[in-house]
Amino acid sequence: MGEIIKVGMADLKTCVSPDGLTTLGLGSCIGIALRDPVTKIGGLAHIMLPDSTAMRSAKISAPKFADTGIEELVRQMEAMGARRNRMTAKIAGGATMFSFQGKADMVQVGLRNAEACIKKLKEFGIPVLAQDTGANYGRTVVFFPETGDYIIRAVGKPEKTI
Repeated sequence: MGEIIKVGMADLKTCVSPDGLTTLGLGSCIGIALRDPVTKIGGLAHIMLPDSTAMRSAKISAPKFADTGIEELVRQMEAMGARRNRMTAKIAGGATMFSFQGKADMVQVGLRNAEACIKKLKEFGIPVLAQDTGANYGRTVVFFPETGDYIIRAVGKPEKTI
């Protein structure tokens, strides 16, 4: 068993097996786990928002957004020797955390995050093998590039592996 590397909010990290990656507190945020099964290189991004183009700031944190975060995660993994055409993805999070959030698209951040991530992964030709998104509870995830196991933990729910 290797080291478990912590990924903060609006952050991303990469590793090589036997190391793993974890991120805490996925509410409306999405945890995107990418893996090259041949090299056992993996990456995890903690995405907060769907689209960087809505921001006017010159200084954008790439991992904060689905579009720029996935691009940066793929770039870093390729720099380590992973191949995009072998990469697969698993995603978790995207919850609706507050009951006052109605059906309006502007407040459904979790749903919009999940959709944006799936769209960007499709653009990159990276298949989503599994997902645990939506509902109304937060998640903590642990990802192991060796096996591709993506462990999801939530208060009051049984642990599951996707």
